[in-house]
Amino acid sequence: MRVALFVTCVNDTLYPHTGQAVVALLERLGVEVDFPPAQTCCGQPQFNTGYRHETEPLVRRYAAAFREYDYVVTPSGSCAAMVRDNYPRIGAKASAEGRGEELTEAAASAVPKTYELTEFLLDVLGVTDVGAYYPHTVTYHPTCHGLRMLGLGDRPRRLLEHVRGIELRELAGADECCGFGGTFAVKNAAVSAAMGADKARAIADTGAETICAVDNSCLMHIGGTLARQGAAARPVHIAEILAATEDAPPSAARAAVEGSPR
Repeated sequence: MRVALFVTCVNDTLYPHTGQAVVALLERLGVEVDFPPAQTCCGQPQFNTGYRHETEPLVRRYAAAFREYDYVVTPSGSCAAMVRDNYPRIGAKASAEGRGEELTEAAASAVPKTYELTEFLLDVLGVTDVGAYYPHTVTYHPTCHGLRMLGLGDRPRRLLEHVRGIELRELAGADECCGFGGTFAVKNAAVSAAMGADKARAIADTGAETICAVDNSCLMHIGGTLARQGAAARPVHIAEILAATEDAPPSAARAAVEGSPR
């Protein structure tokens, strides 16, 4: 089984510890993980802003970068949904314009092998207990792409429930959007901020130390809002919780990355 990590732009640029956590977790479970350096953006920012033609080269590049792998695992429900839901649409529209054979083939090769991390753990590896230890109170926010486009359902929560030491707390209005939405937050800043404030208040009401999700983009938005409200909860990607053990807490890995020279 050949497995590749698709780290995504946000994680590569701002949250490299999340990508490292995915590798540490999968290797602990006996999976060898490659990182093809040809990978770049999945094209979601361009596509969501209406630049479909400009997205097409990125579809081709993604398919080429991961051509030799059986599975592509990503710590992003948002980017996994872009590949699985939108790549076929891009190929179909290009085909309708008389130039889509290559794109249709690229989408067809990329879609079935692309998995969000929690999907891969449960659906491919068949594990719910990954041997994690995280002695903190945690509340879980199901992100929109993961919940609505990928249909992750209770997969993330099932994994969290098997983490030793964790105390899960229910989040009121958990299925409501946090307000980020990528370019939505830029185009509709006031609405985005109001939605983020509602989500942050709900998180603060749980009294949890940690808010976790499958997307760092949403956690970035939520974390900024929590900080401005003076709330104590901090955002942590689910991969970092699942990768944590008594010998390797997530704080140590994060400090090593953030303290390293750029």
